[in-house]
Formats: sequence, structure tokens, C-alpha cells
Amino acid sequence: MAAKVFESIGKFGLTLAVAGGVVNSALYNVDAGHRAVIFDRFRGVQDIVVGEGTHFLIPWVQKPIIFDCRSRPRNVPVITGSKDLQNVNITLRILFRPVASQLPRIYTSIGEDYDERVLPSITTEILKSVVARFDAGELITQRELVSRQVSDDLTERAATFGLILDDVSLTHLTFGKEFTEAVEAKQVAQQEAERARFVVEKAEQQKKAAIISAEGDSKAAELIANSLATAGDGLIELRKLEAAEDIAYQLSRSRNITYLPAGQSVLLQLPQ
Repeated sequence: MAAKVFESIGKFGLTLAVAGGVVNSALYNVDAGHRAVIFDRFRGVQDIVVGEGTHFLIPWVQKPIIFDCRSRPRNVPVITGSKDLQNVNITLRILFRPVASQLPRIYTSIGEDYDERVLPSITTEILKSVVARFDAGELITQRELVSRQVSDDLTERAATFGLILDDVSLTHLTFGKEFTEAVEAKQVAQQEAERARFVVEKAEQQKKAAIISAEGDSKAAELIANSLATAGDGLIELRKLEAAEDIAYQLSRSRNITYLPAGQSVLLQLPQ
């Protein structure tokens, strides 16, 4: 009797395990920010895009392919040439995501690694096309314009593959060694030219100041000569009185000066 009970329990457990395995294989989860495309062994890739949550499928017949539809960053380095034939090293940072409604077409025509197959090629193509329109100097002074043109052209190009570009920015922009050395030499020459111009201007100002000072001294001497010719020694006596008055005023404000009355005997107690 006990053997029959254990046998029944064993069969029930086996049946339950098989049923659980079948149910588990018929369920799949789509995480937040993801979408699923169903591949059917008999009908191929289905046009329906499955959203987030837990869903059913036919085991062995159907298989879910999960895509991440959140924005993801990617850096694409490119070496290209400018309009004046200078080597330019550019790194472009892209935030991209697939168009959810076009996932079946993306999987069918490109594959799951669509970003590896599409982004490097179209980024290189667009960057070379845009950079070739500008000189090396314009790439520096008009960087915002270059970035905007690259963003517009690349966004339009990526849309044909079912991709959305949320942000496109130039994160790195350098030139070849020869161009860098030429720019540094030009900056040094400009600094030396500015220094020479400053020296010349300073000498000119000093020359003008000397001329003005000499003219002033000449005019003063002329006025003094005229005054002496008119007033005689009276002008000299007046200047002496003015000088004496100024000296007396300065001495009166000094604490180290002592005045002694004139014509009186003053006893000074000096140490023996």
C-alpha cells in the first residue's frame, strides 16, 4: 500500500516537473527599456514588436530576440583631411538608440550588432565629407558650426537605418605635428611683433615727453628773462623771500627743531 502511494507521488512529481519545464520554456521576460522581436521557425521574423513584461511563446518554434532601446554612448575616432590638406584627428561621441517599430527590419537586414556595422562607417563618411569643407583654422574658430553640420548630416543618414541619434558632439580635435609646430611658431612671431611694437610706442612717447619738457623749460626761461629785464633784481628778491617763507614753514612743522630767542642769554645745563 505504501509502495503504491510513493509511486503515485513520484509520478505526480515527475508530471509536475515536466509541466513546469514546459511552462517555463514558454515564458520570457522583456526588461524595462528593452523590446523583443519574435523569430518563428516556420514564418520567419514577425512584424510585431513585443513590449516590456512577461510573455508567452511556442517552445522550440519561436525564439525571442531582445534589443536594448535605451540611449547608449559610442565614441568613433576618425583621421581625415581638411580643405587645406591638413591631417585632422577627430573623435565623435554619439548617443544612439534604435527605432522600436523598425526592430524587425533592423534584425532582418543588419542584425543584432547593428551599431557595430552601421555607426563606424556612416560616421567616418559624414566626418570626412564635412571636415573637407573647412580649413584647419576654420575647424577651430567655427567648431560649433562644424559640430552642427556633422550632427544634421549624421542624424539624417542614421535615420535610413532605423537609428535615432539623441546627441552628437565633437569631443576631441587635434592636428598633425607639422601644423601644430607651425601654429606655435606663428604665435611666437606674433608675440615678438607685439613686443617690438610696444618698444617703439614707448620710445615715441618718451620722445614726445622730452620735447614737451624742453619746450616748457624754454618757455619758462624766456618768461624769467623777460621778468628780469622788466623788474630787475626785484624778481630775484621776491623769489628769495618766497623760498625763505617756505623753509620756515617746513621747519616749524618739524619736532626736531628748537628755537632760541635772539639777543638773550640762555643757560644750557650740560653734563660735566
